[in-house]
Amino acid sequence: MTARTIARRLLGAFLVLAGLSHLFWARTTFRAQVPEWLPIDVDLAVVASGVVEIALGLALIALTRRRVLVGWVVAAFFVAVLPGNVNQLVTHTDAFGLDTDLARWLRLPFQPALVAWALWSTDAWRQRPRRARMDA
Repeated sequence: MTARTIARRLLGAFLVLAGLSHLFWARTTFRAQVPEWLPIDVDLAVVASGVVEIALGLALIALTRRRVLVGWVVAAFFVAVLPGNVNQLVTHTDAFGLDTDLARWLRLPFQPALVAWALWSTDAWRQRPRRARMDA
């Protein structure tokens, strides 16, 4: 088993666990991250993102032949939830043990790291369409 495969499966397990926590034991905490300007019920946003995380995690683990596409979708998901992290900082909302602005600032770089993890572990970046590589 390669390092990429191990990393992909670990990320998948992480997403499944995070998704389950959205639905069960940390639902209230995740509600704190939903920006007020989001035009959707807060609880629905938490449940929906939890279901998506579970699906993406399972896809990372099981859909080996589609891993490149799954990698891009997971990376896009991590970009899509970044406003929740920024909202937590801007509104000074305590959640997940992040009870200072410094802690909330220090959390932000983890989102690009998750994007990189998704792209590297699925080989999505190296397998991007040839034209995109030629334009880069």
